[in-house]
This record gives sequence, structure tokens and C-alpha cells, in this order.
Amino acid sequence: MPRKTDARSSAIATAQRLFRIQGYTATGLTQILEESGAPKGSFYFHFPRGKAQLAEEAIDHYIAARLAVLRNISAATSSDALTFVRQIFRAFADEMVASDFQYGCLMQNLANELPALDAELTERVARGFAASTEIIVEHFKGCGFTSARASACAAALVAALEGARTIARLERTPAVFEALAEVSIQGWASSEDRAVAGTLAR
Repeated sequence: MPRKTDARSSAIATAQRLFRIQGYTATGLTQILEESGAPKGSFYFHFPRGKAQLAEEAIDHYIAARLAVLRNISAATSSDALTFVRQIFRAFADEMVASDFQYGCLMQNLANELPALDAELTERVARGFAASTEIIVEHFKGCGFTSARASACAAALVAALEGARTIARLERTPAVFEALAEVSIQGWASSEDRAVAGTLAR
């Protein structure tokens, strides 16, 4: 059983994992407490509003990690839109493989359960998607895309990534990420974009 000082972080990590695997509604506090080893008294000390407050913090941790991944990829592929796209798909595919195709996107899972969520959870999910998309928009703009094109490509990329997670979980293969990366690159790399995107083939 974790020390009291570990109970909070353990509960957040466990909730995040379970929400990604089975969703918000299907995950009860009893399961979270059992799998995290957090004492019930300690749990309510850290999360007096119960499951909703725990979910808020799990979302915040998940979003922070997701944004860090996107920022790192962006920094490593400056002015190169196509390598940026490839690396994002590869990173998401690698995570799916590492989880044995169990993990969905926490934000997507919760978005699919919006009627069951309170307003604060819904707002957090929306902010997470917006923040993720904005990092991609800014990278594309740095590659020379117009604002309109950067926004359209970023929205399409985020949608493709979320759909790819669902298919990969069903088929238990990362092939869909590889296919979408190639299709996206072929569709987005106009002759103008090619001139500003950097190296086109890897």
C-alpha cells in the first residue's frame, strides 16, 4: 500500500490508466482505490469532491503529457512539416504498441461520454483538444503554411489521430497510423508546401 504522500499521485495515475482503457462511467471509485492501493480516508482528503475531482486532475496530467510530446516533436522538426507529421503518427503508434493496444485517448474516451460528464470535465476535455491543435497549427505556420491552411491541416491531423487509435485498438496493429501518415503527407504536401516543408522523404 502506498504511503499517504504517494496516495494522491497513485490515485491520479490509476484513474488515468483506467479511464483510457475502459472509460469514465465504467470506472468506479472502488476499482480505483483497489488498484491504486490508496486508503479511502486518504483519497477523500486529497479529492473531497470524489471521482469528478480525480477525473479533473487525471485529465490535466494527461493533457500536460500530450502537449509535452507534441512540443518536443515540434522542436525536433522545426520548419519541416512532413517529418513533423510522420513523427507524431509514429509516437502515437508506439504508445499504442507499448500499451498492448489497450490505451485509448483519455480525452476522446471522455468526449464520447459527454452526457455523463459535468461542465468542468467537459470544458477540460475541450481545452485539451484546443491546446493540442494549437501546437500543431503553430508548427505548420512556422513551416510557411497560411493560417487557414495550418488550421485546416491541424484539425484534420488531430481527427485522424483520434480515429487511428480506435481502429488500432480493434485491429491490434499500428498499420493504420502508418497508412494515415502517408495519406496525410501526400494530400497536404502541395507544390508550395513542399518548398517550405524541408526534406520530403525519410
